[in-house]
Amino acid sequence: MAQKAIVIGASGYTGAELARILTHHPEFELAGLYVSTNSADANKSISTLYPQLKTICDLPLQPLPEDLTEIAQNADLAFFGTAHEVSANLAPVFLQNNCKVFDLSGAYRVNSESFYQEFYGFEHKHPELLKQAVYGLAEWNADKIKTTDLVAVAGCYPTVSQLSLKPLIEEGLLDVNQLPVINAVSGVSGAGRKASLTNSFCEVSLNAYGVFNHRHQPEIATHLGTDVIFTPHLGNFKRGILATITAKLKAGVSDEQIKRAYAKYYANKPLVRVYEQGLPSIKAVEFSPYCDIGFATKNNHIIIVGAEDNLLKGAAAQAVQCANIRYGYNEVLGLI
Repeated sequence: MAQKAIVIGASGYTGAELARILTHHPEFELAGLYVSTNSADANKSISTLYPQLKTICDLPLQPLPEDLTEIAQNADLAFFGTAHEVSANLAPVFLQNNCKVFDLSGAYRVNSESFYQEFYGFEHKHPELLKQAVYGLAEWNADKIKTTDLVAVAGCYPTVSQLSLKPLIEEGLLDVNQLPVINAVSGVSGAGRKASLTNSFCEVSLNAYGVFNHRHQPEIATHLGTDVIFTPHLGNFKRGILATITAKLKAGVSDEQIKRAYAKYYANKPLVRVYEQGLPSIKAVEFSPYCDIGFATKNNHIIIVGAEDNLLKGAAAQAVQCANIRYGYNEVLGLI
């Protein structure tokens, strides 16, 4: 019997990707799409907003009622594509009604109350759940994901950054006294669907933002176990992230050791593709659930290039990958 899945915050780009994936998923039944009560999109068909979903998914975007109990009781799992503080307050209701939560916001990614006040600007009212939440970096936390009912799906920039760096850190190949430097460029869909001047097509060029204070820096550093310098950039394209990472190698580390490190952790992880030659591009991963990684070394330094689709491996596809792991399905079910 298929597990009943719902999406809350379904009118955004990630919500549309979740609707598409879940509609075709052989083990999850898409049982409902929801938006906030006062949303301008309430009661519209999702395919009205996203014509590419016509005849594929024509479900209405239902406004969330004040009492969420019935919705939670009638679903087996819920995907939250809501604002951070909204997700923080929704999760307890669904968990109390035995509905598993896959939260795509930042509300449960770091087990620290002060983190949310400092980087997200709100007081976290459910610190007890921060301890229960499992960080949803699927390739690295599968064992914990299998046993939790609250998955905090990793952020888009942190996913590509950590997948690129973690094997080398775990194998002790980097000299982290020189901080890894992550320069990553995202398409404008990362800013969400809501119109603003900063993501208007005529205004977007190529610019750095959040320098030394972006909320994804502490998320990356916390889960990597080492500090990093992280600078995000906004590019004038729709979707995808390209991260170029510079790090210092320990003396004597060879390319073969680096290849063995990536093979050790990703040989049986089908959604991470490590290049034998060349470097990945956004073109190689857009509209797909993969993260591609390539590297080059010189003078005791390594440059790693990681690429992913921010809406898929950076959000919706990874959320479903985590759900597959939680239910004991093949982790790529419904994704490839």
